[in-house]
Amino acid sequence: MRLDNARAAGHPFLRELYQDGYYPDQVVDRGRDILLRLCARIEAERPADLPALYALTHAATEEFNDLEAAFEEAGSEIETVAREAMAEDFAFVAGAYGFPDADVEELIAPREW
Repeated sequence: MRLDNARAAGHPFLRELYQDGYYPDQVVDRGRDILLRLCARIEAERPADLPALYALTHAATEEFNDLEAAFEEAGSEIETVAREAMAEDFAFVAGAYGFPDADVEELIAPREW
C-alpha cells in the first residue's frame, strides 16, 4: 500500500510487538495493515476536523477489536504492551496527518482491549 505521507509511509507500525516473540507476526501483520488502511483512508477522505478523524479511527479500532480472537488462537492476547503500542500508533497517525491535539483515548474510544 502506497502512502503519500512520508512520515506514515516510513513508520514502523507496531514495532514493539514485532520485537516480542509473544506476539505472532502473522497477527501483528494484520494489525499493521489496519493502521496502514487507516492512513490510506485519511489520505483519501481528508477529514476536516477531529470528529471526522475520530470516525475513521473508531472504525480502525473496531477492526483491532476483531483481532483479539486471532491473538488468542495463536496463544497470545492484547495485553498491556500491545495496548500501549496500538494506542501510540493511533496517536502517531493523528499527528502525522495534522491532528497533534487529538485525544488518544478518543481516537480509540470503542476499544475492547
